[in-house]
Amino acid sequence: MDAAEFRRRGKEMVDYVADYLEKIEERPVYPDLEPGYLRDLIPTEAPCEPESFEDLMQDVERVIMPGITHWHSPNFFAYFPAASSYPAMLADMLCGAIGCIGFSWAASPACTELETVMLDWLGKMLQLPECFIAGTHGHGGGVIQSTASEATLMSLLAARCKAVRRVQAVESERSESDVLSKLVAYTSDQAHSSVERAALIGAVMMRKVPTDEHFAVREEMLKKMVEEDKAAGLIPFYFCATLGTTPSCAFDHITKLGPLCESTENMWMHIDAAYAGSAFICPEFRPLLNGIEYADSFNFNPHKWLLINFDCSTMWVKKRTDIIGHWQIPLGRRFRSLKMWFVFRLYGLKGLQAHIRKQVALAKEFESLVQADNRFEICAEVILGLVCFRLKGSNELNQNLLKRITKSREIHLVPCQLSGRFVLRFAICARTTESRHIQRAWRHITQLAFELLQEQSESNKNKKILSLICVKSFLISSIWCLITKSCFSPEFYYAS
Repeated sequence: MDAAEFRRRGKEMVDYVADYLEKIEERPVYPDLEPGYLRDLIPTEAPCEPESFEDLMQDVERVIMPGITHWHSPNFFAYFPAASSYPAMLADMLCGAIGCIGFSWAASPACTELETVMLDWLGKMLQLPECFIAGTHGHGGGVIQSTASEATLMSLLAARCKAVRRVQAVESERSESDVLSKLVAYTSDQAHSSVERAALIGAVMMRKVPTDEHFAVREEMLKKMVEEDKAAGLIPFYFCATLGTTPSCAFDHITKLGPLCESTENMWMHIDAAYAGSAFICPEFRPLLNGIEYADSFNFNPHKWLLINFDCSTMWVKKRTDIIGHWQIPLGRRFRSLKMWFVFRLYGLKGLQAHIRKQVALAKEFESLVQADNRFEICAEVILGLVCFRLKGSNELNQNLLKRITKSREIHLVPCQLSGRFVLRFAICARTTESRHIQRAWRHITQLAFELLQEQSESNKNKKILSLICVKSFLISSIWCLITKSCFSPEFYYAS
């Protein structure tokens, strides 16, 4: 493919992408396939001779699209959003064309410097304390990670090194392995599994802190666990707080947890706000970030809710010197800050705020629909764009409802467990989601629920009838036994 053909094919691809996104809701949101479907649709080996672009694009529809879960469909309400916008797609094209491997400033100065500036831009949108902004007199700064999982791991490794140095500065005779064996980290029992995985990779103990009735960590419980561990000779060194948990979008009480970590216990506090962080650019949601001044590191994913396509996970640290050896896992890095630059300039802060507010309003609209139907219940406070709800009844009933929703392939939801209850999560995800999609989704859910409850009622009715029949049969049998016993007894014979 030369430049001339690239121009032609590039225009065709842009048209294909635009058509795909404009007509995406016409496609079933969830594929109807079995694992392993793809292998039989393509050759077992790569072709020896070049094939045509036309054949390739035909196979995109024949092979790829049937196996796609359409995350950007307005009928997709599962997990959390995967951000997408045309400016970010264009920036990704340019990133691919430039193709730099930004492992150092010299490897590509613009790649290194734009990332630093974009993290400052975003940090100021969030009103982060000045100590987190690189272009100030502070000692902190930001870096783009691939995912929040990587950011958590980097913060834990940095905290681990800092803790070892701190202990050895006081007890120089203690070996590093001895100190490591005593380190203990903490996180919410609602935290993402990646936090626990970071502890496994970092070879340190991780304890899960029980949460309150709102699924949030409170100061008292963490303090109790820390004191118990210190009494047992362990060294508390790290706490990962969550703002916007994956199951229910709950918020740990960092205004109280922060002082405990900072001044009382000298523990590193990392804040994982993977989903919720984008909302903090809106003044009305910024109070949810109060307490950030106590954090040593903070992370959220613009690739979830800030219209910047995957991957773009932003992380800030209060002191660069604490993490200079743990900025990231890979050496090479793509020019991801281009996506931020394009989106920030072509949407502006007001455009991004409008996107967040619209999706929160849609979640509130769905919440009101659930509350108006006495067959359903809301299971957690609706703060941002996630609604946790369920049919009143057993876990099995709600599992069956979700199975029917998934099988229909009209909308897509996933569940969670809250206090032992099976709960359905309804997240506002696609940029193109409108009120009509919310209304249609609710009509679909309630129709399936009606059918399920009807079947359950019929089943219960049949069970009741069967039970009555069994009771009646038992009574008849019992009476017959009594009669036959009386008829053939000696007393009956002589009386007659």
